[in-house]
Amino acid sequence: MGENEGSVKKINILLCGVGIACILTGCGKTMPELTEEENQIITEYAVGLLLKYDKSHNSRLVDTSAYDLTEDAEEPEQTEELPEEEQLASDTAESTEVIDVSQDEETLPASIETYYDIPDVAFQYTGYELTSSYPSETEGEDLFFAMNATEGAELLVLKFMAVNTSGNDTQLDMLDRGARFRVSVNGEKSTGVLTTMLLNDMQTYDAVLPAGSSVELISIVEVPQGTNIESLALILRGNDESVTMTLE
Repeated sequence: MGENEGSVKKINILLCGVGIACILTGCGKTMPELTEEENQIITEYAVGLLLKYDKSHNSRLVDTSAYDLTEDAEEPEQTEELPEEEQLASDTAESTEVIDVSQDEETLPASIETYYDIPDVAFQYTGYELTSSYPSETEGEDLFFAMNATEGAELLVLKFMAVNTSGNDTQLDMLDRGARFRVSVNGEKSTGVLTTMLLNDMQTYDAVLPAGSSVELISIVEVPQGTNIESLALILRGNDESVTMTLE
């Protein structure tokens, strides 16, 4: 008798013994004790039978895992291939930063006469004045209109000279040009200039400048009393884009 046949016979005998023992136990008999070697043999045999008759065992533990490994190892990630010309264009677009240079190429007006398209007149900034009222009262002079600062504030009066640069009389109509100004003090948020009835208000001035002559025009804003002027900027408005002129 071969070794394998002997083992099988031995197992069969043990199983029969276990069956008889179970029957006897049901009749009120006690279960005979098995040695550790007999318990191990029965356990291994039972596991072998389960694996043998479990039809899905091989496919789950062997075939399926092998298939999964093959899928991961052999199937590369599929990417859509572009024609050579389209691929070149795509690569160029990814490596080239698009920069809008339209603003850099456009030269914005840098003066009042250019921004408002005023021919034969040049505007020159001449300085500013901080005062509680404008114009200053002069003894014996009858003022048509005067402005007073509100409590806790001062009037900041910006002064400009409009010069007729031609040899002919020129009509200067700032109101017709749609002139609108704002002022930024010390880099802070700009505020609109005050609307006045002053005859030399630069936003509303309308008069004839004789050939070769000039006239002083002003724009006024209010600032807190005691403001120390470190920088001034005039913002020109009325056209499609605003322009900032640094004055101080």
